[in-house]
This record gives sequence, structure tokens and C-alpha cells, in this order.
Amino acid sequence: MTLKPLLCFFLAGSLMPAILAAEEKTVYDMEIEDLMNVTVTSAAKKAQPLSDVSAAIFVISNEDIKRSGATNLPDALRMAPGIDVARIDSNKWAVSSRGFNGRFANKLLVLIDGRSIYTQSFSGVYWENQDVLMEDVDRIEVIRGPGAALWGANAVNGVINIITKHSADTQGRLATAGGGTQELGFGSFRYGARLGDDTTGRAYVKGFKRNEFHRPSGTDAGDGWDKVQGGFRVDSLWTDRDEATFQGDLYQGNINQELELASLQSPDFIERFDDTSETYGGNVLGRVHHAFAGGSDATVQLYYDVYHRTEGFDKETRYTIDFDFLHHFYLNDRHEITWGLGYRYTRSQNNLIRSDIFYVDPVSRGDPLYSAFLQDEIPLFKDSVRFNAGSKFEFNNYTGFEIQPTARLLWAPHRQHRLWAAVSRAVRTPSAIDSDLQLFAEILPPASAGNPTPLPVAVTVYGNKKGKAEVLLAYEMGYRFTFSNLFSMDAALFYNDYERLRSFEAGMPVLNGSVLEQPILANNKSKGQTYGFETSVSWTMTDWWRWDLSYSFIKTHLKTNDLFTEAVAPQQKVSLRSSLTPWQTVNLDLWLRYCDSSTAFTIRGPVNIDSYVTLDLRLGWTPVKNIEFSVTGQNLLERSHLESVGETFVGATEVPRGVYGKIEWKF
Repeated sequence: MTLKPLLCFFLAGSLMPAILAAEEKTVYDMEIEDLMNVTVTSAAKKAQPLSDVSAAIFVISNEDIKRSGATNLPDALRMAPGIDVARIDSNKWAVSSRGFNGRFANKLLVLIDGRSIYTQSFSGVYWENQDVLMEDVDRIEVIRGPGAALWGANAVNGVINIITKHSADTQGRLATAGGGTQELGFGSFRYGARLGDDTTGRAYVKGFKRNEFHRPSGTDAGDGWDKVQGGFRVDSLWTDRDEATFQGDLYQGNINQELELASLQSPDFIERFDDTSETYGGNVLGRVHHAFAGGSDATVQLYYDVYHRTEGFDKETRYTIDFDFLHHFYLNDRHEITWGLGYRYTRSQNNLIRSDIFYVDPVSRGDPLYSAFLQDEIPLFKDSVRFNAGSKFEFNNYTGFEIQPTARLLWAPHRQHRLWAAVSRAVRTPSAIDSDLQLFAEILPPASAGNPTPLPVAVTVYGNKKGKAEVLLAYEMGYRFTFSNLFSMDAALFYNDYERLRSFEAGMPVLNGSVLEQPILANNKSKGQTYGFETSVSWTMTDWWRWDLSYSFIKTHLKTNDLFTEAVAPQQKVSLRSSLTPWQTVNLDLWLRYCDSSTAFTIRGPVNIDSYVTLDLRLGWTPVKNIEFSVTGQNLLERSHLESVGETFVGATEVPRGVYGKIEWKF
């Protein structure tokens, strides 16, 4: 590892004369004070300035994404404090908030334009399925901490809402193309047009092919992949009080992977083979908003989502339909009330390819979810203090009725200072895997460290049809500060107390011919606490140089006698970004990250992940108006490093150094 690129960058910056500052456009168009008043909607299901949110929230802007050089959503989320992003291989990610990370992380709710993209299969996200045209992202709102009082079960440790631009803001044509060592080739085209006096629309298509990674031994991982996706969005202002949005997407991808399955026929009891997972799906969403007289408003949203996955052990198709009604109004000039109703129905169909390895019972299952929520915000002490209380009420197929309340307090002693505190209850309800799974996990060889018997031991994991909801009681407090238009700081403290966490215990061994079967039974006997601190700082050093720093600390204490333990998150993470515009037509961007050591959870035991430091550099040049060339180097300090390991079926893969070039043309 060498710091030479970093030192050279700082040296160049220190010698840059002020007269080379951009004449028209600064590093970012908005001043720091304006950034703290960006309107967000995910924290309270209503529009409000970021500075007035009584929650730990961070906003990733379109300009942040562009200048980071991130080509996918998980990598863009690395900018947010408290969010743990680890790449497992070329096509898989582990993403979580405030701990418990893994490929199948299940305590984070993720939405795209208000459409939930988590799957009921494991209460998590298939990140390789989720994509948008990155140039069309308006912002990503990242909330750390419980959002269950508004968004419901599984919004336990955070909510991420990826919000795309209004079609009126994407008029004209956009074309991008590029490629490199890991990003072998990619391209996109988007066309936006006015469809009527008060109606605009856009359509896009994009695709990419990504290279494979390598094992720690240096051998190929066989995990390269490709994907194509297209979509549209139409926005219409029907009247002065009514507006509507209609949008949808279709995608298809081929995901290569090397599977490692337990096998009694193999000499080392592991069957390895190359597999191509085909995935395709789509969604369509409609939303209508009406503004009433007196400041109240109502929104109705309906979406349909379907995906299909084929892997070496299973074919899964899942259909989801979701209806949501939201009403916001004022009562007696003292109560700002938001309430809503929701219904979701999701159905899965599994066609088991290797039922000797992976089995779910029943293979086809439908799950309805009924929900309602109520929230009241009350101003106190001449509006300098605002109190917010509310709860989500849900009924599901697994645990029945669940209530998830919250109480929040915001104090604004000065226009530049905000202090807030909150206490919340959230639950994670069981998924289909938690309830219906039978997994042939591994075989312990005879007379081995984990098996002193003369027979091979087949370890089989069973779900629990009587599983209970995991429960979190969270305590939070935070502080925001802005100084002039040059400096801002956002800090949050949290303490999370978990009960009934998913856990596993050994059942009674059973002799099955010449094999001893060891059942592992899922239950809810674990508990524990996490606590920590998160902060983000933004400093505009000059009108052509801006710094963004974030730091996260988390401590995890789990009380369990599990055979399998939960993943242990990196205790400390640091992200430092420098955005420099030395000339009007040139951008220089640096992104330095540190991630502490961690422990990944797999069916074959824990895997220790060493700490690592990464450096990304990006150079952008706009020689003529509306055409930009850029070169981005990623993970430049090391040839490769390990970030995480999948829980099942795949081995360790290292994230390599990469360089790619890109051209963007607006016309």
C-alpha cells in the first residue's frame, strides 16, 4: 500500500492559485445552509426541511453520486454514515444500517420512489436486481434508526428511499458510454419530452457487462455478469390541485457464480460447479396526489412488482401488489396529523431444482399484510419545540398483530442549531425462509475437528413455523449545526436493545444409514445491544473546493448460545471526500475510506475480515458544453481486498482495483 497518489493530490491542491477558481459554477451549486434545508419526504411521509427532521438522516445528491464515480446503488450508499456496505463478489452486496450485515441482511427497508424493493423471501434486498439510471437519481434519503412507525415491519435499523427526478427535469436526450478493467462496457440512453401542456415524460434503456473477480488464492471467481434494463416515467399536473405519476421498469440479467454445495459423493464433501443465474422482472407504479384547501393533502399509490430467479438449486417467482393511502391535515392549528392505510399481497412460487440441498414447504405461498398508521406533530413553546408521536399497526400471516410506536422531540434554540431525541419500538417479522426452510448446509468429515465420530455428519438447518417477531427498543439523540454558508455538522448517538433475535440450536442427532444427520433448529432465543455514534461534516473551504467527512462507531454485544452467530459489524468506518473544481471545465474528486475489521457469518462458521483502506480518484473534463469525459480509478491502494463473504453456497472473493472511462452527452 502506498499513499503516493494521495500525497500528490494534496500537493497539487495546495499549489493551486485562487485565480483558477471556477467563474460560474462552484463545487456544488448549493451553499451549506441551503443543503441543510433540502426538502426530504421519507422521515415523516411529508415534505420538510432536512434540518427539521427529528431523526438521523443523510441525503446523497445527484451531484454526490456523479462525482463519487459510483456505478451502482450499493457503492453510492457508502457515502452515508452508519451504513455498512460490503461487496461480496462481482454481483452481490451486503448492505445494512447499524450492524447485522450480510448478503441476507433483514433489518433495513429500501424503497425506490416509495416502492418497497425488499423481498418477503428473506426480508432483505437482492441488490443485483435493483438498478436505476444513475443520472436520473434526484437524491437518496438515508435514515438510520427505526422507521417502523411510518414504514412498518423490517424498517428496524433504517430506511433508504431512492428518489428519481421529475420527468420535467429530464427533458431532451442523454447518452452515456464507457468501459474499463472491471466495468468492461456500459451505456445508456434517455429521452425526455413534453407530452402535453402540463404533462412530461421520459424513457430510458441501459446495459452493462462487468468482469469477474478473483479468489484470495488468485484463481478466477467466475462471477462476471451482464444486465439490461429499460423504463419510463410520466408526470402530469391535471389541475392546480391534482398531479399524477405513472412509471415502470423491466430488466433481465445473467449472473455467473461458482456454487459450493454439500455433497456426500465428493471426496472433500463439497460439490463445486459453475452456475448462471438468470434473473428478470419488472414493476409498474401509479400515484395520484390531491391538495385540499387549508393546506391538507392526500396521496393514493398502487404498484405491482414481479421478479424471477433461476439458480443451481431453485427457481423462484414472486409477485407483489401494494396499495397505500396517505392523508395529511391540520387540526385546531396545533396538531399536524398524518395517517394512512395500506394493503400488500405477495405470492411466491418455488420450483426446486435441488431439493436435496434447498427445500421450502410449502413451495407456493401467499402472504397478505394489512396496515395503518397515525402520527401527530405538535408545536410547543412558540414553535421552538416540536413533539411528534405515532405508531404503525400491522397484521401479518406469521405473527399476527404488531404495534410499532415512536415518540420524537425536536428543539430549535437558534436557526443554526437543532437538537432532537427519540424512543421507538420496531419489529422484524419472520420471512418465508425463517418459517419454511430446510437447508442441507454442510457435511462434517469423519474424525474431524467438529466431528469426532467415524461417520460423516450432515448438518441440516430447519426453519421455525412458530417463529416470533424480533423486537427492537431504540433510544436516539442528535445535533445539527450550520455555520454561515461554509460549515455544517450532523451527529447522532444511539442505543439499541434487541429481544427475540433469530438464533439456532442443535437438535437431537439422527442416524440415517451411514450418515449421522445433525438438525439445526431456528428459534428466537438471542438478544443483545448495540450502541454507537455517527457524524458527518461538510466544509466549503473555498468556492471551488469542498470536503465531506463522515465517521461511524458501533459496538455490538450479543447474548446467545448459538451455533451460528450474527455478523459483527466494523467498529469504525471513515469516509473522506474532496471535491475540487480548479477550472470551470475540470473536476477533481478524491474519496478515501477506512473500514475496520469485522466478522462475516456463513453456514460453515464465522469468517474474519481484515480492516482495509480504499482510495478512489475521478477526473472529469467538459471540453464543450453538454459533453463530459471522465476517468475513475477505484480501490487504488491495493491490488484487491476482502470485504465480506456470503452466508451460503459461495466462497470468498476479493474486490479488485479498477479503472474505467466514461463519456456523457446531453443533446
